[in-house]
Amino acid sequence: MNLHEFQGKDILASYGVNVQRGITATTPEEALEAAKKLNEQTGTEWYVIKAQIHAGGRGKGGGVKLAKSLDEVKTVAGEILGMMLKTPQTSAAGKKVNQIMVAEDVYYPGPSETSEIYMSVLLNREAGRNMIMYSTEGGVDIEQVAADTPERIFTEEIDPKVGLMPFQARKIAFNLGLSGAAFKEMVKFVSALYRAYDGIDAGLFEINPVLKTSDDKILAVDAKVTLDDNALFRHKDYAELRDKREEDPIDVEAGEAGLNFVNLDGNVGCMVNGAGLAMATMDIIKMAGGNPANFLDVGGTADAARVEKAFRIILRDDSVEAILVNIFGGIVRCDRVAQGVIDAYQNIGDIDIPIIVRLQGTNAEEAKKMIDESGLKVHSAIALQEAADKVKELV
Repeated sequence: MNLHEFQGKDILASYGVNVQRGITATTPEEALEAAKKLNEQTGTEWYVIKAQIHAGGRGKGGGVKLAKSLDEVKTVAGEILGMMLKTPQTSAAGKKVNQIMVAEDVYYPGPSETSEIYMSVLLNREAGRNMIMYSTEGGVDIEQVAADTPERIFTEEIDPKVGLMPFQARKIAFNLGLSGAAFKEMVKFVSALYRAYDGIDAGLFEINPVLKTSDDKILAVDAKVTLDDNALFRHKDYAELRDKREEDPIDVEAGEAGLNFVNLDGNVGCMVNGAGLAMATMDIIKMAGGNPANFLDVGGTADAARVEKAFRIILRDDSVEAILVNIFGGIVRCDRVAQGVIDAYQNIGDIDIPIIVRLQGTNAEEAKKMIDESGLKVHSAIALQEAADKVKELV
């Protein structure tokens, strides 16, 4: 589950991480009041207006702007709120900006120069350890840094059983070329950041940039946070932070129906029970000359209602030219799935694409008989290769 920047910063601050302070708003008037309150709290006279969407690269699309007065705050907020913000991480249509954050300006003059740092905490799956990735080249796309100057990217692996050791935090600060007060602040920052990552069962913490201010403070200016969905039962307060407006409506609907669904760019819809069987089904569709349009696992307890919901979700994709239903009845009964197929066909009506149904396992014979005697334009198959051949024939 992805969080907004302001939500991630609230979590970081609760673990002692220094962050750029800000207040959210949903209207230009609220933005003006937020700026006034921020001025009282921090003394800032310049303000950064940031669109709050689940995507990086907001500045490139015009979603991050500086306001040098209270009048400008209201004007800039009005320009950003409601816009369809397009970034390298959004679709071509972009994402609608429903809220903004009015943040303090932290690029103020001082005795030393400011510098931007990239830092993220994530799981290194190959090593089976957590990892802090960091670079002196903050404020830009880390992918570009990796391609052009890979020697400027550092990593520090952390044994999850032991946690981040003090010498590792000092090593990170040293590799970043810091000294004096900035060095000490970075050690504190890294330690608090890792505690936050570990404490909330995060999948990713990415801060770009981490700012060394002109007076040697270390601040998180941005915060991209991804939570592990499998651990949300331990963090019900964080689960409530989910913003469904930022997600694909079809994904939300599928999740609420208990379906594991991923939309793909293909022409053959898949409805399968079990992730492994779904992957094999997608492979055999590809081998038969088609392209899977989706990954859809109805689960091991699928009933007629869930099967109908799955059909409706698949049929929303105009590029789907056929649907392959491949069910192995272990826990789920094949006759229940067959009834779901029949109900869906009758309730939805006017399905003008071929449906191939392959059912094996518990009550498979009864299920095939139900399909064959239904009078509907549904093609039944017994072997998986037979189902694949029908896909090749019909698509």
